[in-house]
Amino acid sequence: MIPRRKTLVGSLILGILIFSNCGNRWNQSHPIIIGSYAVSDAQIENIILLARSLRQFGGSYCDAPIWLYIDEGLQEDISTYASALDSLGIRTRISQTPEDAAWFYFAGKVFAAGLAESEARGKTDVLAWLDEDTIILQEPGELYLKRGINLAYRPVMHQNIGLRYDEDPDAFWQRALEKMNVSPDQLFPMVTPADGDTILPYFNAGCLIVRPEKGLLQQWGQYFERLYQDSILTRMCREDIRKRIFIHQVALTGAILNNTERDQITELSNRYNYPIFFEQMFGARRRFNDITDVVTFRHESYWRDPAPDWAEQLIGPADRIEWMQKHLGVQAQK
Repeated sequence: MIPRRKTLVGSLILGILIFSNCGNRWNQSHPIIIGSYAVSDAQIENIILLARSLRQFGGSYCDAPIWLYIDEGLQEDISTYASALDSLGIRTRISQTPEDAAWFYFAGKVFAAGLAESEARGKTDVLAWLDEDTIILQEPGELYLKRGINLAYRPVMHQNIGLRYDEDPDAFWQRALEKMNVSPDQLFPMVTPADGDTILPYFNAGCLIVRPEKGLLQQWGQYFERLYQDSILTRMCREDIRKRIFIHQVALTGAILNNTERDQITELSNRYNYPIFFEQMFGARRRFNDITDVVTFRHESYWRDPAPDWAEQLIGPADRIEWMQKHLGVQAQK
């Protein structure tokens, strides 16, 4: 019997197409570079799916270069996917995570983002830093920033460790804002996609569109260091694992508020970073099963154990649902 994992890898490689409206042009300069980060085989497989969706549905952005950052420890595993990565124009780069940061979840992504930004400077107008579980269903025109805009973002999916806009900062946020020198007059409201809660600024770290020359993602790493090296915040993270998981997004909030003027920030429409089936995985006040107008969605770990009738639950273009059945549905066979 052929191992399931090898079957999946084979299907990913054999299924790669170079579409006639796109072509193999991703070694040329491009106004947008897409960057992402992976720490496992499953995430490498996700970035392959992201690339396939971009090459097929990305329109004028279908040939955008894709840079995948990994830690050195993943180099041996990634050789299994070399053919698929190369065929799709995914260039693998090595990033390093400081040893004293490694205890915190998602620390590697923070420093990989900063490295990607520094390496993209002078090579592109815009860096789209996307989590690897992103799928593109239409031309992502909003990713190209308008003149005068230095950051496009989406809010966090739901409140989690964030605070409602009408609440005063709790001890954790008060300490974090103090360490980052963020003042109350810098705070503004945003609404969570999953529940419609109005919260204090709390940015989603899986969808960040920046101008590399501004250095915002490098600032993110510096603010993260301020927080994780603080003994009081570290104690709070030991007491509450959610804080240990999401402190990187708290650092992102400080970096954005202190290094980007309010009129230089724009919120992407809710057609981007759509949290498909989020209510089934994490709970929500609404369903996320309508992809009719969706440009990009995030699937988290949904297709590791999907509902048997997930395709029937979806509302949207038949060809996009068929594509998802063909490419995402295979994950459930692993």
